[in-house]
Amino acid sequence: MKAILFAGGLALIFSLLGTKVAINVLSRRGYGQEIRDDGPTTHHTKRGTPTMGGIVIIGSSVAAYFVAKLLTGQLPTASALLLLFLFIGMGTVGFLDDFIKIAKQRSLGLRSKAKMIGQTLIALVFGLLALSPMLEDERGETPASRHISFIRDFDSWVVPTVLLLIFVWLLITGFSNAVNLTDGLDGLATGACVMVFGAYTLVNIWQNNQSCAIQQSASCYEVRDPLDLAVVSAAIMGACFGFLWWNASPAQIFMGDTGSLSLGAALAGLAILTRTELLLVIIGGLFVVETLSVMMQVGFFKLTKGRRIFRMAPLHHHFEMLGWEQVTVVIRFWIITGLAVAAGLGIFYAEWVAGIG
Repeated sequence: MKAILFAGGLALIFSLLGTKVAINVLSRRGYGQEIRDDGPTTHHTKRGTPTMGGIVIIGSSVAAYFVAKLLTGQLPTASALLLLFLFIGMGTVGFLDDFIKIAKQRSLGLRSKAKMIGQTLIALVFGLLALSPMLEDERGETPASRHISFIRDFDSWVVPTVLLLIFVWLLITGFSNAVNLTDGLDGLATGACVMVFGAYTLVNIWQNNQSCAIQQSASCYEVRDPLDLAVVSAAIMGACFGFLWWNASPAQIFMGDTGSLSLGAALAGLAILTRTELLLVIIGGLFVVETLSVMMQVGFFKLTKGRRIFRMAPLHHHFEMLGWEQVTVVIRFWIITGLAVAAGLGIFYAEWVAGIG
């Protein structure tokens, strides 16, 4: 438990101080955000705001994790290292996207095919390693399960490896892009991520306390390395919290694709490694709704040859176009995230209570 507190606290401090340094460095180099021309006109004032702040979130999280392990004298586990690989790997794809935007002074970075190839490569390597027998523990548990899971594995059907890798790819690329879509207003995605990673920290702590590795029972959790996953989750939560100080309206820095892709992938990775893939749809409900709004808008536009459901997608821009202030949209979407997190944690706990009844 000390490692969780160290990781969360240190990541917050590293991020809080490091983001200020990043703002100064990025501003001097002219690494500013490009704004899409078809977006709300109020966003044009943000042009030139430093971006790629996700570097600080990633760096703070990783540094805090390893310092926490050093201070507590614990060795990193396979599950935590896999999650960090996914986190850093997807952040690298996002960094390339951000850097191209800055270098070419345009609102679009990597070509969509190149970006998808990078995301696919990282996701599949993660999936293959997480399912590899080489990473089995003394109980024969691999970091990821061969079953689809809600709160626990659906044991009735062992999913073939190919189908499971496709599912892992869909979840990781889907949530990395979902957080990317949500990151359109000052502090929106950052604040939402604080709550969702905080929820997964609690889930991991509970799974560790009720782990089948400690005591076999009808309600225990067959999850590999839950306590170390809590350390990583707490570190990312703390890093997002520190970054939010500078990212809240009016934002002095944006996380860019470097941050949004890595955070979304880390959420998907946590869901896979904790056997709660479908629960993430509830806990991360805001990201799901934002993505669905884009899919609905695009699909309806094509089917009706030019008509729209929303004034603009993703959904947060629709409310902006209705005249809501940015801060109002962000706070209300944070409230929605809080409700989704509360619902997800409530379902998680209720399932455990029902299991011991």
